[in-house]
Amino acid sequence: MKLLVTNDDGIGTLFLRELVQALQTAGHETFVVAPVTEQSWTGASKTRHRPVKSGAVDRGFGCPTWMVDGTPSDCVNIALAHLLPAAPGAPVVEGVVSGINVGFNCSLGFILASGTVAGAWEGALHGLPAMALSQDVSEEVYDHLKERGGAPDGELLATLRTTAARAAKLAPELFAATARNSFTVHNLNFPYPCLPGTPLQRTVPARVHVPGLFSPAADDGSHRLLWGKIHDVSPAEPLTDIKCLERGEISHSILDYRKLGHW
Repeated sequence: MKLLVTNDDGIGTLFLRELVQALQTAGHETFVVAPVTEQSWTGASKTRHRPVKSGAVDRGFGCPTWMVDGTPSDCVNIALAHLLPAAPGAPVVEGVVSGINVGFNCSLGFILASGTVAGAWEGALHGLPAMALSQDVSEEVYDHLKERGGAPDGELLATLRTTAARAAKLAPELFAATARNSFTVHNLNFPYPCLPGTPLQRTVPARVHVPGLFSPAADDGSHRLLWGKIHDVSPAEPLTDIKCLERGEISHSILDYRKLGHW
């Protein structure tokens, strides 16, 4: 398949590189359009109050690659309209793959804020099949990667490569089952560790409350974003994405946006 790949952690992350390599190894043709800097928790926002720059770059992906100084939604929108090779009457790509995110994107409390999911959603807004990929990690690993600028190694690198390979094999299967203009995103969350035989389960987004995400006001009146405590208020059934990861299994939630405002 011809696939547009984006993410929200920025073009420099190894998680993106491993995904692109796995997609190419599986025989897919890739085009990469990713943010210059991390855009986590930007949701489906688009940059409105300033011009957005894009530029072709060589980051060693072995495919056409561009950077955009905006959000994942900016990346996909600009790519499909202006950057990808012209295809008369239809997009040149057959689907959009967003990820692999550092950390999960589970539950209603996080899916709607996720830049990773939003990158896929922008593809769905253009009528394309789309999938969002996220790798669950421990708090210690997350801190190592995000706060200390560390790189994946050991078990994490092995998990990341397994996740990327599983995603590359799932893409044609899921996209073939997704009609154009279905406004649907396949949201996949991979456990840590993830193995070649780790089961894949259909799930629904957990229903959670996420209070206290900001610190008390400092002397200057500012509040800083913190990790709040998640309160899961989901019913026992069906299986939720969070419970699925806790079981050490791959979560696959089908986000059908046509059901917003359902009767």
